[in-house]
Amino acid sequence: MARRSKIPATKYPVERFTLENGLRVVLTPDRSAPVVGVAVVYDVGIRSEPEGRTGFAHLFEHLMFQGSENLEKLAHFRHVQGAGGTFNGSTHLDYTDYFEVLPAGALERALFLEADRMRGPRLTEENLLNQIDVVKEEIRVNVLNRPYGGFPWLKLPPVMFSTFANAHDGYGSFGDLDSATVEDAQAFFDRYYAAGNATLSVAGDFDVAQATAMIKRHFGDVAARPAPELPDFDEPDIDGERRDVYTDRLAPLPGVACAWRVPDPIGGFAEYLPYVVLAEVLTDGEASRLVERLVQRDRAVTSIGGYIGFMGDEFQVRNPTALLLQAHMPPGGDAEKVLRTVDEELDRLVQDGLAPGELARTQARIATHLLRETDAVLGRALPMAVLELQRGNPELLNELPKLVGEVTEAQIVTAAAALRPDRRATVEVLPGAAA
Repeated sequence: MARRSKIPATKYPVERFTLENGLRVVLTPDRSAPVVGVAVVYDVGIRSEPEGRTGFAHLFEHLMFQGSENLEKLAHFRHVQGAGGTFNGSTHLDYTDYFEVLPAGALERALFLEADRMRGPRLTEENLLNQIDVVKEEIRVNVLNRPYGGFPWLKLPPVMFSTFANAHDGYGSFGDLDSATVEDAQAFFDRYYAAGNATLSVAGDFDVAQATAMIKRHFGDVAARPAPELPDFDEPDIDGERRDVYTDRLAPLPGVACAWRVPDPIGGFAEYLPYVVLAEVLTDGEASRLVERLVQRDRAVTSIGGYIGFMGDEFQVRNPTALLLQAHMPPGGDAEKVLRTVDEELDRLVQDGLAPGELARTQARIATHLLRETDAVLGRALPMAVLELQRGNPELLNELPKLVGEVTEAQIVTAAAALRPDRRATVEVLPGAAA
């Protein structure tokens, strides 16, 4: 009988409380280095966008940096960078985050900045038009004028899913972006950017009592507004293989990506976790099954990767999500052959099980990655904020390496058996670049 990997849990302390306006707070102190990470995460993302307003969640993320109740445009930038810190924000399928990393003495500065824009960003016609242009240029750079732009995170969802929430282009169409109004932006803020729809997380070098007093001082008077009811984005599993093919005018080589639905990452976490490990068994490292077979032996692909979630955030995503495989092929590559080989390797795993040491090696790699990420204060502040937002359980971050190590070979085999062709969505990229 194969032995389970003995991977310890981390022990980062966690303090939690909720302000009267509904803002949930997570504190994880660590006095080992004079640095703090601050994250504010709002429970709204790409899937929450209304029809006719594709790309709006991302556009609004940009607007949150254009000044706030007491600060003019660019002041946020100057205050953070002037303190020797860094900052950013990002839009995901199920949430939008904003964060700073600063010297410990500048914690109150970050709290003031985040509280000020939680009260209200400067939503003006000038700011809106300017940021629409910025987002459109981002789309040109990252999607329209880049080889394999949007592959597969924008290309697979409309093949796999049927509902607007799950299938639409999260970057947005130029038409939808151009038709956005200041009134739309204000309505989006009023609906989704309530204190009760957000989580604040602080990690690093601070005193809990002092940080708590600062948080109450800066966030306590943010107006309380009801959080919107969480939508149900679920839809039935696909009942037959779905395929699409398109030509990328800039791509020099063919590519193929495929995906299968996986169990609910939150409601079915015990059933979901083996798929996270399976993705790594298949593609992580030179000794992984699909790398060894498709890259090294058959030379059918030049590279292949596997992961959970269209944006690669396996522990920070709601249902529905998927296990994805993504491969680039040499000239004249055969996507059908690649898919057949994937099916063969999955069948072999189901029939023969894992090789000695294969599971332990994979679990150790995943655990090492998780532990390395939490070394940084932002690697604790951001995921803990999301885990509180989605699960009410920021402490899960401590347990993830250990839980990965407890996944069994039988669970991996069961997961692999569920990845059948009749549950698969596939997108093939044909190269359109001149030879």
